[in-house]
Amino acid sequence: MIDLHLIGIGTGNPDHLTRQAGAAMNAADLILLPRKGTARSDLIDVRRMLCAVALTRPVRIVEFDLPVRDAQRDYLSGVAEWHAAVAAAWAAQIARHLPGGGRLALLVWGDPSLYDSTLRIAERLRGDGMAMRIHVVPGITSLQALTAAHATPLNELGAPVVITTGRRLRDGWPGGADRVAVMLDGDCTFATLPPAGVRIWWGAYLGMPNQALASGPLADVAASIVERRAALRREHGWIMDTYLLSRAA
Repeated sequence: MIDLHLIGIGTGNPDHLTRQAGAAMNAADLILLPRKGTARSDLIDVRRMLCAVALTRPVRIVEFDLPVRDAQRDYLSGVAEWHAAVAAAWAAQIARHLPGGGRLALLVWGDPSLYDSTLRIAERLRGDGMAMRIHVVPGITSLQALTAAHATPLNELGAPVVITTGRRLRDGWPGGADRVAVMLDGDCTFATLPPAGVRIWWGAYLGMPNQALASGPLADVAASIVERRAALRREHGWIMDTYLLSRAA
């Protein structure tokens, strides 16, 4: 039996680790750290740093190469194939390093429940016959870090908020809410929206030392955010950002 602990680690700031997260890491028999290529080497560096900060006893840590999603494929079929490849990579590491079962920990950016595929991949392994119990340790999400950094609430008083992706935002403003939180937008879709009456709160590398923030009327700041985002990506080789939009009711 594998006891899989999916541990939300926030946005990379050691102060985002909860006491529950630290306890789960120290109770593990094995922590798997995925490598995503040299362009994102500092992502695994952050995970290494969090292990160094949180672990108070020797825990085996194994790094492995994470399969890359084929961006040329249809989105949903490409993601399904990618999930299958990641599940196979996990299974290979488990068979090699925990052949008799035990406690396995994976460190998940933000929280495993919000726009993250780790839970789906774990369920795929269980569906393939692996004896596994799944435990989730919640973490601080990028949306929480964003609203905290800008000192702004996620929703208007008594009003709903929609959480969506850049891919979905391309179809236009979602119905049902005047505030929209957007994740996974590598194309700066906000710059394609009609800007009248819209305000944006944007943040990259939230909670990290290189955190970058911008806010204001979309018409005034959209172009500068696009330019700044591109420059940051060139500088660091990767970028993680998110933003909140609000329009006049």
